[in-house]
Amino acid sequence: MNELNITFYQQNIVWGDAEANRSRVEEVLASAPKNDIFVVPETFTTGFGDHMASLAEEQEGPTLQWARQMASKHNFLFVGTWIIREGDRCYNRLHWVYPDGSVGHYDKAHTFRVSGEYNIISRGTQREVFEYKGWRIKPAVCYDLRFPKWLRNNVEFRKSNSEVAATCSKFKIQNSKLQYDLLLVCANWPGSRHEAWTTLLKARAIENLSYVLGCNRSGVDGVGGNYTGNSALIDYKGFPLAEAVAGSDQLVTVTLDKEKLDTFRQKWPLYLDFDK
Repeated sequence: MNELNITFYQQNIVWGDAEANRSRVEEVLASAPKNDIFVVPETFTTGFGDHMASLAEEQEGPTLQWARQMASKHNFLFVGTWIIREGDRCYNRLHWVYPDGSVGHYDKAHTFRVSGEYNIISRGTQREVFEYKGWRIKPAVCYDLRFPKWLRNNVEFRKSNSEVAATCSKFKIQNSKLQYDLLLVCANWPGSRHEAWTTLLKARAIENLSYVLGCNRSGVDGVGGNYTGNSALIDYKGFPLAEAVAGSDQLVTVTLDKEKLDTFRQKWPLYLDFDK
C-alpha cells in the first residue's frame, strides 16, 4: 500500500480523569475522516505528572478494552500511551491496537529525569518496529526524541553475495532497506520548550530519511504547566506536511506517500554511509 492516512489529535487532556479523556476522544472520532491510523498524545488518559503511578492500569484494563472497541469500530490502528502497572513497577507504555483486537507495545526508554518521571516510571529496554499496511513504523515517547542513537534508522541488508554487495553500490541499494518508514512520537512536551520539539522532529526526519509524526498535547495541566502542542507530520526532507494550530484542541489528517519516500531513498541513498 503506497498511501497511508493518519489522523492525529492534539488533545487538551483533562487532568487525572481517564473516563473524561476517553469520552472526549470518542466524541471527536465521531466527526473524524476515515483513516488508517489514529494517534493520541502521551498519557492521554491522565496527563503527565507525579499522579501517573497512582492512576496506573493493569495491561488488560479499561483503556485497552476501550481502545480495542475504537479500533474495531473505526477500522483503524489506534496508537497512544497510558500508564501500566506490572507487579511493583509502572511503565509509560505506548500501545498500538489493531482493528482485530491484537496489541503491540513499546515502553518508554528515556524517562524524564528533570520532572521526576525517572523516579516513578521504570525504563523500557527494547527497541520496537512494527508493520501496518506495508509500512514499517517505529514508536517513541516524548523524551526519547532527544536521543538520536536510540532512534537510528538502521540499514538491513538482504542475504546476498557479500563480495558483490561490498563492491557494487547499485547492488547494495537494491538489496538493502531501512528499518522503518515512519517514526511515531507521542508526547507531553511543554510549550516553553517548543522550539526544541519542532527542531528535533525535523532533525530525526532528515537524518533517518523517514516521515516523522509528533503528536503532542495542548492546554494547561493540573499543576499549571502550559502545552502549545505544535504537533506536526514532517517529511523525509524536513518539511512539515501538516501542522496543528498551536494551543488548539485539534484533529489533523494527512496522507503519506510511500512511493515518494522510496524514490527519494533510491536517489539519495545516504543511509549507505551511516556510521556503524
